[in-house]
Amino acid sequence: MRVALIVMDMQMDFLPGGSLAVPGGDSIIPALNECIQLFAGRDELVVFSRDWHPQGHSSFVTHGGTWPVHCVQGTAGAEIDPRLMFPSTCVLVSKATSVDKEAYSAFEDTDLSRLFKALGIGSCFVGGVATDYCVKSTVLDAARNRFDVFLLTDAIKGVDINPGDSARAVTEMREVGAILLSSGDLKKRFAVST
Repeated sequence: MRVALIVMDMQMDFLPGGSLAVPGGDSIIPALNECIQLFAGRDELVVFSRDWHPQGHSSFVTHGGTWPVHCVQGTAGAEIDPRLMFPSTCVLVSKATSVDKEAYSAFEDTDLSRLFKALGIGSCFVGGVATDYCVKSTVLDAARNRFDVFLLTDAIKGVDINPGDSARAVTEMREVGAILLSSGDLKKRFAVST
């Protein structure tokens, strides 16, 4: 069975200086790049997910939602941080593209599950932002779709709007069977399987 790496929402609006910044979100870029390099070097699938909201999205406070305007299609804030490695073979998954629907998971209203099954992918490794929202939703959906799922502990960052949200999210992900490992553990795991 093949494996895949999912890099969640490392977009400018979610990183320091952005309209919906995850505190310290850019600090995980080195760990993510290490993971991307490992997967790309082994010809395994690397997936980048992104929020790709139309103007006036229902999640925006200005339209009755919860969040400030962020990751609007075609804007600088929606761009993936250029410090991340972006292999030519990677797949870009856009989510929350309907004006009236929020989507935190990279699997929600996308073809990601179908793509994984078509490529014979049995396991996915998840990193990115935010631990307590999009990372958690993606991990839970991966488990629901019967993929083995691994959470990259040094390659995630949470918002923690309520103190402890990220820790609770990690507990919830473990409860559905997610295995926690660091990018260093991943390197060792890949070395053993070579």
